Amino acid sequence: MRFDVITLFPELFAPFLSSGVTRRAYESGLVEVKLWNPREFAEGNYKRVDDRSFGGGPGMVMMAEPLARCLEKIRQDRAESPSLQAPVILFSPVGDTLNHAAVAGWSASAGAVLVCGRYEGLDQRFIDTHVDQQISLGDFVLSGGEIAAMALLDAVARLQPGVLNDEGSHQLDSFNPALDGLLDCPHYTRPETWRGQSVPDKLLSGNHAHIERWRRDQRLALTQTKRPDLVQKARLAGHLDTLDEAFLADLMETPDRDA
Repeated sequence: MRFDVITLFPELFAPFLSSGVTRRAYESGLVEVKLWNPREFAEGNYKRVDDRSFGGGPGMVMMAEPLARCLEKIRQDRAESPSLQAPVILFSPVGDTLNHAAVAGWSASAGAVLVCGRYEGLDQRFIDTHVDQQISLGDFVLSGGEIAAMALLDAVARLQPGVLNDEGSHQLDSFNPALDGLLDCPHYTRPETWRGQSVPDKLLSGNHAHIERWRRDQRLALTQTKRPDLVQKARLAGHLDTLDEAFLADLMETPDRDA
């Protein structure tokens, strides 16, 4: 798959693409990333890419023409036909919140063109003409779309085969369908006792059935506490069995008990 990133700050991506476990996806070509600076498609000696907003107000707005020319060059480089073009994604506060289902979809796609806005945003005419979908990371505002683009790329890259050390690792991630969309359970490692805090006994029992039940209960308890909407979603989907429901009922009656 291929992702083309339109950004005024391509240098921000260099350490991201060459660091950490997900670099395997980029180095191997499983996830190809090309960076494009719209300033290279601007006119004049100063290569201006922004201007003041019509109607007044603070801040600057990214101009439509450099962005459109940049996108046209990307289309040419991708050798796309007019009927088969990669979708254009803009990172914006008005977009749909990025979630696991969306990431899983992108991880199985042919890629997209990612537009990283800056300043007060983009000229709406470019958005109306070229943007297919807008994505948000949450109810807050960043200085630009680069961090959001990296978040999407990282989430997509780690789902590619051979990227993680353990192929099944991402199956145990929070929100994964393999966990019925629940949050993941707590994890522990050596030493068994750290500053007076011990690893839960059930994890040391060697009884795999008991361990898995403990982990399931922990996932249910954590999700019920932090994201009860996910528990209800799992319930409506028929993912909770009688043991799950009994545990949750007991949890609601005695919320402070040790799961």
